[in-house]
Amino acid sequence: MIEERAADTSKQDERLGTEPLGRLIVSLAVPSVAAQIINVLYNIVDRIYIGHIAGYGDVALTGVGVTFPILMVIAAFSAFAGMGGAPLASIEMGKNRYEEAEKILGNCVGLLLIFSVVLTGGFLIFKRPVLYTFGASNATIVYAEEYITIYLIGTVFVQLAVGLNTYISAQGNARIAMLSVLIGAVLNIILDPIFIFAFGMGVKGAAFATILSQAVSAAWVVRFLTSKKSVIRIRRKYIKLNKKTVGKIAALGVSPFAMQSTESLVVITLNAGLQRYGGDLYVGTMSILTSIMQLITIPVQGITQGVQPILSYNFGAGKIDRVKGAFVRMVAVCLTATLLLAGIAVFFPQIYVQLFTDKKELIDLTCQVMPVYFMGITIFGIQLGCQTTFLSLGEAKVSLFIALLRKVILLIPMAVIFPKFMGVMGIYRAEPAADFTSVTVTVILFIFTAKKILRNTGKNDMINK
Repeated sequence: MIEERAADTSKQDERLGTEPLGRLIVSLAVPSVAAQIINVLYNIVDRIYIGHIAGYGDVALTGVGVTFPILMVIAAFSAFAGMGGAPLASIEMGKNRYEEAEKILGNCVGLLLIFSVVLTGGFLIFKRPVLYTFGASNATIVYAEEYITIYLIGTVFVQLAVGLNTYISAQGNARIAMLSVLIGAVLNIILDPIFIFAFGMGVKGAAFATILSQAVSAAWVVRFLTSKKSVIRIRRKYIKLNKKTVGKIAALGVSPFAMQSTESLVVITLNAGLQRYGGDLYVGTMSILTSIMQLITIPVQGITQGVQPILSYNFGAGKIDRVKGAFVRMVAVCLTATLLLAGIAVFFPQIYVQLFTDKKELIDLTCQVMPVYFMGITIFGIQLGCQTTFLSLGEAKVSLFIALLRKVILLIPMAVIFPKFMGVMGIYRAEPAADFTSVTVTVILFIFTAKKILRNTGKNDMINK
């Protein structure tokens, strides 16, 4: 068994270090992009159907959009346990310490169950003031409450489906991990129109469809992780939390948690400003813009995740030319993708907008503000490429700083300050201002920092030779 594992590892190492970069990048990035797109379908599909409910679709879409920060917080806790523990489990499996890996998996299950209880109870108790803080109005609060109340009941399914799926990927079963997401997404697409329109449940139907789909995904994931097909399994004795194990998970999980949770903070700030300076119609545009932002950035993030192991492996092997080659190709693909996808939003906004609503007033306003809002995203592929490269080279702190720079350091203050001088349009203009500034700072950091890292690695490699 050990010899077989060694042979498989050697084969993979050889592939990462010798296979032509173009073919290698495609083979790793395509499944990653597919998984990312499938994963984002849940909320996007809900909004598309809700926006087309006859009579009140535009108001309902605005109400559901207000709940987005809560969904992001729930996802952040899933990432904390899942992305914090799965890499540790992989390391233990690589050392043939499967019992330790199962302890990590069990503690992750324990954390996710605790998170589910706390998040469900907390948000159900304080949902109304929280939703008003997030940008709800007297006209939209009823739809926001209808959606989030049902969604919160299924929090445990979301936590288990998302948080535990990373442990399937950690075993090298990327196809099964993608299938678990695909099953839920397809079911959601099928159930949404049935519950929303056929059963006449409206917004409640969308929420029911989502949690039922997540329940099926969760059942699929748990069943696999308790079966003989799984290298490591969920065992009841390890679900009880161990302070040391939880500490290890937390140390690694705080970064993805911060990335997810700050996204909700951005949406809260933007919605609150739009409600104050514009009203419900403007908050409705942000529901659409947020969804389109996901459609643009998620595929690009899939590309970077696929390329990351190529960068890391060849950096560790001292093959700097392959690191540079992979980086150049990744940035070129990412920039092309954002130029194309965001360019459509800038020059042909109606193509995106009509997916989410048929209300002329909302369509007209969103088409008016979308070119301004997405102008900076056209070059955002550069930042994503550089940020991923920093992470791949072991510069996690720099990578985290870049992410926080755009959203927390720049965008949130700008979204508060700009409308004081420009009115409601200042909120939309804050996005491109933050994007252009962040990309510029990122490129400068990369030129000086990454170049130094690669040069030092090249010298060390020459010395070792």
